[in-house]
Amino acid sequence: MIVFADIEAAAARLDGIAVRTPLIRSHALDEAAGGTVLVKPECLQVTGSFKIRGAYNFLSQLTPDEAARGVVAFSSGNHAQGVAKAGALLGVHTAIVMPEDAPRAKLENTRQLGGEVITYDRYTGDREAIARDIAAERGAVVVPSYDHEYIIAGQGTVGLEIAQQCAELDLQPDQVLVCCGGGGLIAGSATALKDAFPKVHVHTVEPEDFDDTKRSLESGRRERVAGDARSICDALQAHTPGKMTFEINRRLLGHGLTVSDAEVREAMRFAFRHLKLVVEPGGAVALAAVLAGRIETAHRASVVVISGGNVDRELYSAIQREGSD
Repeated sequence: MIVFADIEAAAARLDGIAVRTPLIRSHALDEAAGGTVLVKPECLQVTGSFKIRGAYNFLSQLTPDEAARGVVAFSSGNHAQGVAKAGALLGVHTAIVMPEDAPRAKLENTRQLGGEVITYDRYTGDREAIARDIAAERGAVVVPSYDHEYIIAGQGTVGLEIAQQCAELDLQPDQVLVCCGGGGLIAGSATALKDAFPKVHVHTVEPEDFDDTKRSLESGRRERVAGDARSICDALQAHTPGKMTFEINRRLLGHGLTVSDAEVREAMRFAFRHLKLVVEPGGAVALAAVLAGRIETAHRASVVVISGGNVDRELYSAIQREGSD
């Protein structure tokens, strides 16, 4: 488990490495929500998503011997880029197991950042097993996508910044909506947010077919998604919550929310037109929940985390054109 002090320590390590992304407000979004909505755009972060926070916090704590042997990670793309970038900054060799159908931009960016990319079939292969086997062969350290205290604490700096920025605005948020795959971002962020605002409600948002955390919060045990589940949100396709993240989230979170792929597409168009932000599908789910009315926002202060903006140009262009038909 992590505590608030772990997140503060991670923030100190990330000083000068991660961007302190702003909280932005839009009249169009406030009008659509009927309340105050502040957006945390981690799509403006180093490597285009929040993942550099946890990756750097982890790699910066390797021993000299571990750093010399390198690391292995598994990721659909954003953690891959975060690990590759952290490795480049710290002089650590990084190998990342990625789905062969990951967005081309994520594959290319990971390679450009110096990561060694090893692809697999996401529907038939076990990325964690592949990563463990490679790490065992090389004597390397495995860097989990979410289920590790260093990763969770690093991602929690998003929530720490939200708490600090809300305090600077003299605003107490009623609710914070955060995308959820394995649960690292929301586990860390909720830890920081609940320390600052004990009464704030923190909610997961997931794609409809990948609602494992929502159902897990309802049942009290870790649920799995169906084997034939599909979504445009490539970044949020964990099949079950992390063991560590779920233990944190079951204590701190409110109920979970889900959105459809069509609602995600609409949120991506809204972000471009009104917020002037390029947002990837998985990064748009929390915004989609507000726009689709999945939670009451009238006369409330809500914070929405946009977690990333790494999307292939062709897909992004097609989604934007859909709205002009």
